[in-house]
Order: sequence, then C-alpha cells, then structure tokens
Amino acid sequence: MGARAIADKIGFTVETTQASGRTIPRNARATAEFVQKYPNTARAMVAAILEASKYIDASASNRRKTAETIAAKSYVNTDMDIILDRMLGRYSNGLGKTWDDPDSMKFYQDGSANFPFLSDGMWFLTQHKRWGLLKAHPDYLAVAKQVNRIDVYKQAAVAAQVPVPKSDFRTAKLIDGVVWDATKDPKAYADGFKIKA
Repeated sequence: MGARAIADKIGFTVETTQASGRTIPRNARATAEFVQKYPNTARAMVAAILEASKYIDASASNRRKTAETIAAKSYVNTDMDIILDRMLGRYSNGLGKTWDDPDSMKFYQDGSANFPFLSDGMWFLTQHKRWGLLKAHPDYLAVAKQVNRIDVYKQAAVAAQVPVPKSDFRTAKLIDGVVWDATKDPKAYADGFKIKA
C-alpha cells in the first residue's frame, strides 16, 4: 500500500511482502537497448543503487534521512513518519491493530536485496502465465536471463564492493504455503494454481 494512501487513510497494510515469503528486488530497470547503447551508464546506475541501499540499511538515522527525502513535496508529498514507520517495520492495519515486524524492510541485506535472481524473474513469468498475460509457456530461464542482466549487476557490484550471492537462484515459501523452486518445473508450477485466469 502506498504511503499516500495510508496518509489519506484510504489504505492500510494487511500483509507485508517479507511476511508473505517474497522479497521484492530493488534494482535498476533499463531497456536492453539502453544497456547496449550505454553500458557504463547502466553499470553506474546499478552501482549507485547498491551504494544507496548500503547507506539506507546502515542505521536507523540513515533510514530517517531517506524517509525525510522521499516524503518531501517534490517526491511523495506525505508525512515523513508514514514512510519511516514502514522502513522500520512499524505497521497499522487501519482497525486499531499496530505491530512491529522484526523482519523490517531491507534495501541492502549484504547485497542480496538487489540481486536480480533468475528464479525471481522466472516466478514473475509464471504469474504472467497464470493470469493469462502470456498465452503459451515461454522458455522461463532464457527470458529471465535476457531480462535480469546478472552480468551488468555483477560488474556494478565489483565497483561498489558489494558481495554477490553464490547462486543465481533462490527458493521461497510463499503465502499459500507452496515453495517456489525455479530448478523444478516452472510450467507445472504456473499451471498448478487452483485460482487462475
């Protein structure tokens, strides 16, 4: 739920991404054409995001400064505390229940929060197939490799002195209790949902 909706009291947090078993990659998005035409700029963008992520996660004070910047009129134009609370793992469900999530939002997490895992790219594709955005099964791994430019990320990580995960894949137990493992059969996974388009 966006900070603006929470500030306007027209939205509230029901479930956090981290509690659902998923993490959302926080990385740069650029077209293949842009990366090919401006490879140094593409690497510099990723390195800048990694540096900023390290800064944010380094301390509560840095999270506060980041929240102040994001909340400013020129960006989200909202109450800084709404953004800061979410960054610190403080939530309210809009019905009077508040809680502190010990697994608060991570922006760096020793480099893994931003890593473009191939398994994440493949999972997104399974959801596109599930909801009818893709009519046929793609070559899940090949498409993920084209989109999640791990080569660009790794070059930027070296420049930013950020560790890289040992594997390009990870598993996740999702909110429905099903474990997503991209090394298994993504076609069967995408077709296996009871609820789909």
